[in-house]
Amino acid sequence: MSLLLEGLGRALTLLLSGDPDVWASLWLSLEVSASATVIALLLGVPAGAALALARFPGRSLVVSGVNAGMGLPPVVVGLFVSILLWRSGPLGGLEILYTPVAIIVAQAVIAAPIVTGISLAAVQSVPASFRLQLYALGASRAQMVRVVVREARLPMLAAVMAGFGAVISEIGASLMVGGNIRGRTRTLTTAMVLETSKGNFESAIALAVLLLLLVFLANWALTWIQQRRAA
Repeated sequence: MSLLLEGLGRALTLLLSGDPDVWASLWLSLEVSASATVIALLLGVPAGAALALARFPGRSLVVSGVNAGMGLPPVVVGLFVSILLWRSGPLGGLEILYTPVAIIVAQAVIAAPIVTGISLAAVQSVPASFRLQLYALGASRAQMVRVVVREARLPMLAAVMAGFGAVISEIGASLMVGGNIRGRTRTLTTAMVLETSKGNFESAIALAVLLLLLVFLANWALTWIQQRRAA
């Protein structure tokens, strides 16, 4: 218990003192996770809506793949992204391995199936009779899709929360593609692992508190938006 209290005190000290390493890790975590979540939304929301509304051969197999991807192990994503971005890999010419961009790519791969799956469920929750009514009122297919997606916007905010929550707390892929380089690719989670391996449990607890605070504030803001719109 005393160790936990010391860690809480250490977290407060690090924040108030403006420790450059801590703030660099905090801002990098927020930057890469927010960027990955936006990319996942741009890819996942249209894909989820299309899967919910379209009917084609093999659709069940694709949906099953999306659902399986929602539980994709981050370390597996890190392995394959590392292979792709390695100097001798297909995308090695981009030279982005061990940079924040590589972490964003890996985290976007992790978050995209989550956003797609939740968007799929959100759009499917809109009654089919509602879509038929829109057609009866003369709406085109594009208009119908736009209205249905707008009706499902509140449940889709859960996709934002889930996607961001999955990547902000992720560590395996970030370590593999980022390398945990101080001042460059070190996030709160990778810094926490480093401090723990060095036996600096107070610092690790302080970083954990900061990570939990960041996750809470982000989800509180999204929940406030969701509930405000619902009201």
